[in-house]
Amino acid sequence: MTTHAIRIHETGGPEVLKWEPIEVGEPARGEARVRHEAIGLNFIDVYHRTGLYPTALPAIVGTEASGVVEAVGEGVKDLAPGDRVAYATGPLGGYAEVRTMPASVLVKLPPKVEHRTAAAVMLKGLTAHYLAEMTSTVASRPTVLVHAAAGGVGSLLTQWLAHRGATVIGTVGSEEKAKLAREHGCAHVIVYRHEDVVARVKEIGLVDVVYDSIGKDTFMSSLDCLRPRGLMVSFGQSSGPAPPIDPRLLSQKGSLFLTRPKLADYAQGVELQARARELFEAIASGTLRVSIPQAYPLRDAAQAHADLEARKTTGSTVLLP
Repeated sequence: MTTHAIRIHETGGPEVLKWEPIEVGEPARGEARVRHEAIGLNFIDVYHRTGLYPTALPAIVGTEASGVVEAVGEGVKDLAPGDRVAYATGPLGGYAEVRTMPASVLVKLPPKVEHRTAAAVMLKGLTAHYLAEMTSTVASRPTVLVHAAAGGVGSLLTQWLAHRGATVIGTVGSEEKAKLAREHGCAHVIVYRHEDVVARVKEIGLVDVVYDSIGKDTFMSSLDCLRPRGLMVSFGQSSGPAPPIDPRLLSQKGSLFLTRPKLADYAQGVELQARARELFEAIASGTLRVSIPQAYPLRDAAQAHADLEARKTTGSTVLLP
């Protein structure tokens, strides 16, 4: 069948995202064909577009979406046409009206979770879940620093950590975003454009864990916010890759721990299904409130990328086929 997708033929700025016709065939063994209802916008899409995360070209970027199963291939037992599904761990190809993909990465949606919510929350919500529940073994009520606390992952991570009893210090770029961060559970908010983050954290008290999705601009100062034996969780690089460091620096700054996790290692097979169930239960119970202030037509993905990189967005953003 002929359908449409956003495809890149070269890496570069948002202008390389092209709306083009594509052909989608029948699902192969172990695959399902999904018609998307909503597609999640994430910084990893920018990394693929720019070539920071290399991929074979031409390519359709995007790793997160929700939709309805149209057909399944041989050997698929747990899905059927008409099932409402979502996914967050790829493979690439999400910026499309219709696609085929491995059935094993699809999660069935409960009736109360809408398609836009699922597309907005799958990658970010699963990321927030494993970051809060699996990466840290500190005390049950830690003090933590969350960078970009009003962003897609940051807002969900803040809510999850606050629910678990953590004292959350959030960094944001504006007073408007500071208000959102407080609403999501930040006990303290630092507007980094006007305040020295390290100095303010030291006033409040050094933290047990830093969750850093910014990378280059914040990595070194984040280390200075940690108490001795604290944990640095570097899980993104919206400002560019973090600098290489000599492991001795961790010793010099207080025997610090450092990890660079990725969702794929925390969400495979049975673990993916269980983590998704907990995520959906948290949404249904009100533990997590999903904010989707922005929605763009899929064909306008270039504008969505430009706004994301300019930090004009808050919460989650979806693309609509």
